[in-house]
Amino acid sequence: MSKSTADTRTLAIVLRRTNYGEADRILNLITPEGKVSALARGVRRAKSKLAGGIEMFSLVEVNLHFGRGEMATVTGARMVKFFGALLADYGRMELASLILKKISLAAEGTDSAEYFDLTREALEGLEAGVSCAVVESWFLLNFLRVTGEEVNLYRDVRGEKLRPDVRYDYDVNEMAFFERLEGEFGADEIKLMRLLATAKLAVAAKVKQAEEMAPGILRLARVVNKMV
Repeated sequence: MSKSTADTRTLAIVLRRTNYGEADRILNLITPEGKVSALARGVRRAKSKLAGGIEMFSLVEVNLHFGRGEMATVTGARMVKFFGALLADYGRMELASLILKKISLAAEGTDSAEYFDLTREALEGLEAGVSCAVVESWFLLNFLRVTGEEVNLYRDVRGEKLRPDVRYDYDVNEMAFFERLEGEFGADEIKLMRLLATAKLAVAAKVKQAEEMAPGILRLARVVNKMV
């Protein structure tokens, strides 16, 4: 985030909170302007006006003051949306935590709004009850795209266009699809992957049989993420 302006109001999602001193917290935030580290003074005190506005798994509006140091100071906070349903489902909460960790690492030193948008959409999808496999597949495919390592969903290992009448498997060494008679990926799976990698999560989640096809796509997305 640019620090040319001393005071800024922005939307944010808390990636991490660390207790500091007797009553303060250091926050790692992802915002439309990039990742920000900020100090919330006195937030752990019972009567703190900031406490309810900077919870984990929530979309918040924060006022930040940038002084001479690298860390901003939170001067105000208001909760916009709390993704409370995540706390009632361990699987969804675990996936949300994984997403926040990946975003925190990847967004270091960048000012791209895409990391914020990716985080917000993923949390909203989990809150809305979209299948965890669909959410994670969507997130990982888009995470690869944002980091410049997207899956080639249009050509095979020979550089030829993927055909709707052929089944494919994925070669992790070549980072491309190859023909196989009983391959895991056919026209429907590849079409869904293309949609997941380019469309809003809410749109992709409406595809018929998306939940049924998601596990295979998720296995591929996880493997590719580990390879890059």
